[in-house]
Amino acid sequence: MTVLLPPSETKREGGDPARALDLGALSFPELSDERAAVITAARSVSSEESTARTALKLGPRSVEERLRNLELDTAPTMPAIERYTGVLYDPLDASAADDRTRGWWSDHVVVQSAMFGPIGAGDAIPAYRLSHDSRLGALRLAKHWPEASTRALGTRGDGLVLDLRSEGYRALGPVAGALALRVVSVDAGGRRKALNHWNKTAKGRLVALLGRTAEDVDDVDALVAWARAHDVVLERTVNGWDLVAESLEPVRA
Repeated sequence: MTVLLPPSETKREGGDPARALDLGALSFPELSDERAAVITAARSVSSEESTARTALKLGPRSVEERLRNLELDTAPTMPAIERYTGVLYDPLDASAADDRTRGWWSDHVVVQSAMFGPIGAGDAIPAYRLSHDSRLGALRLAKHWPEASTRALGTRGDGLVLDLRSEGYRALGPVAGALALRVVSVDAGGRRKALNHWNKTAKGRLVALLGRTAEDVDDVDALVAWARAHDVVLERTVNGWDLVAESLEPVRA
C-alpha cells in the first residue's frame, strides 16, 4: 500500500544541523536532476524580495520565507513527516509517534512536494517555500513534475495507492487507478456534505490510525475491512468512495 499526501504550506523550523540535504539519499533518487533544476529555479526567484513576492505568492508576513530557498544546501533537515505542519499533519503528532508507527509511515507514505517531487515520509528535508502553483520563470512545475513523478511512483509496484493529495498536487504526479476519497460530514438526517478545508483533518486522522495499527492493506477490500474493524466509515457511492469525517473523531486507538 502507498498513501500519497500533499505537503503543507506551513513547516516546522529547525532540524539536525549535522545532516544537510542530500538529493541522492531521498526516496526516488532517479529524480535528483529534476530536483536540482527546481532548486536552482527556486533559488533564482527567491534572491530578490520583489521577485519572490510574485513568484512564491508571499505577503508581508511571509516574505522572509524566501530566504529558506537560499539555504537549502546548508539548512538543518528533519524527516518530512515532521517537517510539515497544519491541519493534515498535526493529527499525526509525528514527533511523539513510536517506532512502529513511524516505521509504517516510512514504508507506506509518500509526500508530493513541489520542490522535491515525491519523497518518503522519513526523508530528511530542510524547510522551504514553494507551492504547486508557484512561478519559477521558464521552469513550469505543471510540466516539469508530472511525467517524472508518475514514472517514479510506478516503481512502487501494483499495490493499492490511496491518494489523499489535493487536486493541485495530484496533477504533479498522476497515478492511474489510485483510490481517491471524498471526505464528507453526515448530519442528523443522514444528508452528506463534502468538506473542504477540514477534510485535511480527517485525512490526517486516517493516516495516523493507519500508522498506529501498522496493518498490511493490499487492496480496496482489505482497506474496507480494516476501516470496519476500527469503526471508520468508508463507503462506496455512485461517484466513488466517501470517508465520513465523524467516524474519525476522536481518533480511535
